[in-house]
Amino acid sequence: MKLGNASKSKSIIILAHLGALLTASAWGTSFLSTKVLMGSGGFTPVEVFVYRFMAAYLILLLFTFKKIKSNSWRDELTFMLSGICSGSLYFITENYALKLTTTGNVSLLASLSPIFTTILVAIMYRQKIKPGVIIGSLVAFIGAGCIIFSHGESLEIRPAGDLLALLAALSWAVYTMAIKRVLPLYSGFFVTRKLFFYGVVSAIPLLCMQPEPLHLHLFFDISEPSYLMNFLFLVLICSLSAYVIWNEVMKILGPVAANNYLYFQPIVTMVAAYFILGEDIFLLGYVGCILIIGGLIYSDKFPEGIKLLRR
Repeated sequence: MKLGNASKSKSIIILAHLGALLTASAWGTSFLSTKVLMGSGGFTPVEVFVYRFMAAYLILLLFTFKKIKSNSWRDELTFMLSGICSGSLYFITENYALKLTTTGNVSLLASLSPIFTTILVAIMYRQKIKPGVIIGSLVAFIGAGCIIFSHGESLEIRPAGDLLALLAALSWAVYTMAIKRVLPLYSGFFVTRKLFFYGVVSAIPLLCMQPEPLHLHLFFDISEPSYLMNFLFLVLICSLSAYVIWNEVMKILGPVAANNYLYFQPIVTMVAAYFILGEDIFLLGYVGCILIIGGLIYSDKFPEGIKLLRR
């Protein structure tokens, strides 16, 4: 009987790793769809976020309307904090950072989120992280940097934009830690719906204050269906499906092991840009891939260090 339970547990863990890979892949390709909407479409960063997550929220509400409230006000406040940190604060600060600093700076600094998560876990749970976990994470981070700068872009110091990018990375780490407490208490659909609700509500005032006209009519432009197709991809795959899977992954793997998979996003973006946009892959990009995969494998050799973080 014990053998059967162990086999089942191993299968669940394997599925969690696969789910993390699929989620990182979806988020890695979301950059291309966002680029289409914000580029030729002219959508603002706030518009893209609000439309995308409001649509995903309404779809989730259709399936989870029987339970609206959380079990307690404490849980509701946790969902509020998590929704703002993983939604409006993360996406809007990151998008506005792109206007104040280089794309390379934003990509690199946003990749610090797994490291921030490791630090927060150590502080909040007073747990000593295994050196191998830290080393593996740093190696993967260096790999992400190699991919980001493989096109020859240089690292420049631009304080305003760089601080916003750091804030985005920190806000995601705060969400990861805050949501950990309530994940076992609710279904993945309920958790994700709550996150989307508070993310959208906190961003609507910014949408109302923007001087640019709204671009909703472009979704109904028959002559240019790419806007609607990219929007649906962001809503159904990158938001609805990816967040539900990600929250389940964090239940099983823990915050540090799950967040380390975010380092796969630059790899997916690079490969997708090669096949879809025709962008070349340079030697530094291949080096980055090797470092990211090697860093994650090295981290995974220290399960004791990760087990401590799941308490």
